[in-house]
Amino acid sequence: MSISEKLHEVKERVAQAALLAGVDPDSIILVGATKTNDASRVREAIAAGLKVCGENRVQEMLEKNAQAAYEGAELHFIGHLQKNKVKNVVGLVSLIHSVDSHALMDEIEKQAAKLGLVQDVLLEINIGREAAKSGFFVEALPAALEKAAQLPHIRVRGLMAVPPICAEGEENRPYFLTMKQLFIDNKGKKYDNVSMDFMSMGMSGDFETAIACGANMIRLGSVIFGARDYTRR
Repeated sequence: MSISEKLHEVKERVAQAALLAGVDPDSIILVGATKTNDASRVREAIAAGLKVCGENRVQEMLEKNAQAAYEGAELHFIGHLQKNKVKNVVGLVSLIHSVDSHALMDEIEKQAAKLGLVQDVLLEINIGREAAKSGFFVEALPAALEKAAQLPHIRVRGLMAVPPICAEGEENRPYFLTMKQLFIDNKGKKYDNVSMDFMSMGMSGDFETAIACGANMIRLGSVIFGARDYTRR
């Protein structure tokens, strides 16, 4: 199947999952995870109707941006972000999904202030409490939101999570439900610079379960582009 055919099929699955969850299919934001796909493949996906691209690696993103790969689409950063790379990301992307520490917030604030802009971000939650993954533990979220409220050049737009790898998407339902409750609990709280608009969770193997549990932003790679070719750089 071509990228266009795969994207069409995925959109149908997203729409069906949304209807089963009782939400408007148009409320689900599909972020195409474009890691290891070259500029031509990204352009092909955008031409087929992909509206948001998400990159995991700063250098790869900069190279493809220089080739006008993302023209006609919104660009998000969805991978782990090192502090020394923040200057290359702030202002280039409309949303950073993976803000995982107070120190990273400080660096984003610093760079956004230099550019005179407000950078939209999501706070990453380490929902599986995995030592190998970044993100705030659930109990650390209130302090992170209080921190963000003190930073005028950051706007928190919601939460992001990557649950543990599992064989079946349904196995992640308990993690997704925990995220849903966390999102609801914090949506009504009043913090400056914080609006709980987006819950980014669900990837190629579990996005339908994520939508059933309240995700309104999903990050899909292989179901659109096929298995990743890690020889591509």
